Amino acid sequence: MAEKICEKGHTFYKSSDCPTCPTCEQEKAPSSGFLSKLSSPARNALLHEGIDTLEKLSTFTEKEILKIHGIGPASLPTMRDSLKEEGLSFQT
Repeated sequence: MAEKICEKGHTFYKSSDCPTCPTCEQEKAPSSGFLSKLSSPARNALLHEGIDTLEKLSTFTEKEILKIHGIGPASLPTMRDSLKEEGLSFQT
């Protein structure tokens, strides 16, 4: 594993070339809302696609969401539950 230092000065170790600092990722994670319930890769994948609200999420089918790089089947129950709490659902 290689020692790396991010631009904020955090030291971390990675066995890959991935430059993502775990400390910085944790600091920018939301503390509430449906995005806070998702893993960092899933959250970042949705944000990269401009999906930052449940209303936007509800315009997609589960199949479309699973095609987004970074989203796996384990994230779907959390998204389904969050949508249901707001009276929303994925498109069918």
